[in-house]
Amino acid sequence: MTIGERTWIGPGLQLYTACHPLDAATRTAPRPLESAAPIAIGDDVWLGGGVIILPGVTIGAETVIGAGSVVTHDIPPRVVAVGNPCRVIRQL
Repeated sequence: MTIGERTWIGPGLQLYTACHPLDAATRTAPRPLESAAPIAIGDDVWLGGGVIILPGVTIGAETVIGAGSVVTHDIPPRVVAVGNPCRVIRQL
């Protein structure tokens, strides 16, 4: 996981890097498989309160993520993104 410089983090941020198989037989096997996918957050990002970031997501520099957003895919630099799933609503 990488968190850039001067990144602001609101209360209740959740960062998930664990990935589990979708196939039930694999997931419930005696020795279930688990993997991880990194999260990368650029410099000067602002993450509002209660944001959830899922495995493998990259958030570009100078981006603002609105409170309560669920980030399921990469977000480009210099945008405002909000919602569930999180989506870009404007450029900065």
